[in-house]
Amino acid sequence: MKLGEFAARLDCTLEGAGDVEITGVAGMDDASPTEVTFLSNPKYHRKLRTTRAAAIIVAPDVKVEGRTLLRSDNPYLAFAKALEIFHPPYRPPAGVHPTAVIAPDVKLGRHPSIGPYVVIEEGVEIGDECVLKSFVVIYRGAKIGDRFFAHSHAVVREGVRVGNDVVLQNGAVVGGDGYGFAKQADGSYYKIVQTGTLVIEDNVEVQANACVDRASVGESRLRRGVKVDNLVQVGHGCDIGENTLLCGQVGLAGSCKVGKNVVLAGQVGVAGHLTIGDNVIATAQSGIPNDVEASKVISGYPAIDNSLWLKCAAAYTRLPEMHAAYRKVAKLLEKQATDP
Repeated sequence: MKLGEFAARLDCTLEGAGDVEITGVAGMDDASPTEVTFLSNPKYHRKLRTTRAAAIIVAPDVKVEGRTLLRSDNPYLAFAKALEIFHPPYRPPAGVHPTAVIAPDVKLGRHPSIGPYVVIEEGVEIGDECVLKSFVVIYRGAKIGDRFFAHSHAVVREGVRVGNDVVLQNGAVVGGDGYGFAKQADGSYYKIVQTGTLVIEDNVEVQANACVDRASVGESRLRRGVKVDNLVQVGHGCDIGENTLLCGQVGLAGSCKVGKNVVLAGQVGVAGHLTIGDNVIATAQSGIPNDVEASKVISGYPAIDNSLWLKCAAAYTRLPEMHAAYRKVAKLLEKQATDP
């Protein structure tokens, strides 16, 4: 593909020759003279002059001399779309593998692709163009929309409702029992039946080995556009707002309400029954024990304003010398107090 055509398909403004043949897309360090790369993080600006790439996708305000550029208002998004040009998403052919076990009353939409050893229980409804890879299990009564894609060993539990264009990566479990147990007089625990459900709205992705629990009563909900990373735990009764990102190993206890456009970075922990406002960012390993106002950036445990946390973290590295100075002053004061 010629670079000029490539730029047009990405809706980028080309600065340089458009007759170069492009064979792929790669990172700055690895790109060859026939590949395109991108710059979205300013800290890699120095690599603009050393990369061997045929062209670089950059923002409108990036200045660099002597390089062929593709200017985009969103270089990272343009890069994502560029990858799809050379690596279009694969969809298995339609058909039902003979080893699949499908209840007689299951309703499948048009052009389903059902892989080996898939199990679909009674009362399930699935929309058009679904893809269920090997060993996927759909429990009884689940209702699923169009273009559902479940990778191997994903599980949709009973009565869960799933919208359109939802992706479950390998081993994801949606609608499993919430963690509900009542303590008995003898110290043992009595399981609380999880009678609620889980609703997953359109364009949600739940990645590998993540778990999103059903509610004890009522519903848990992942709203439109939510992205759940690997090994995330979303407790029962949580409501996660539109376009929120839950990054790797995030854990939310039950009944949390999280606003839209929130980012919980890796290993953030959230206590139960909390409300996190819209547009909040919690940096990695933050612990959130209280409600958080909208548009806050928080860090640490207990999570506090990020700017304050940065000062505290800087002071923490000096604690030994500060303690030594304190002890020295304390001894001096003690000596002055005891001298005649």
